[in-house]
Amino acid sequence: MNNDLIENKGWWKKNWKWFIPASGVFIIIIVSIFSSGFGGIIGDYSKAYSDSELYDDALTIVRENNRVKETLGYIEPINNMTILNGYVEYSDNNNSVNTTIKISGEHGKAMLDISADLINEIWSFKALKIRIKSPPEKKETIEILNRSSF
Repeated sequence: MNNDLIENKGWWKKNWKWFIPASGVFIIIIVSIFSSGFGGIIGDYSKAYSDSELYDDALTIVRENNRVKETLGYIEPINNMTILNGYVEYSDNNNSVNTTIKISGEHGKAMLDISADLINEIWSFKALKIRIKSPPEKKETIEILNRSSF
């Protein structure tokens, strides 16, 4: 038997019926994301992800606080997933940030609230606050730095 008469269809001829509607739906989803403000949130998290210096400098200051040392012990370094699981909001053309991340110490866990401004490519902290969550008997808020309202 000879298969010379069977025409091999190209990819486009085989798949155009699903490709065109799928492309339309994809474009609608992308436009919806960026017009809803969700694109800005994604931008804030990607900026925070690349701003490891902000978090490293804040942790250095927090680790020097005696009250934090006696309550939480040594604060473990944070990883990039910690940043993505927190809260981040940049403003003033990405020169000001309010962010909250989870931190862990030898004796408990807490939330670190950071408010900072970028001045000459260096983060200047306006406020640093630790909110101790666990263990419950040590639950408290420690203000490490407060140059403005947070």
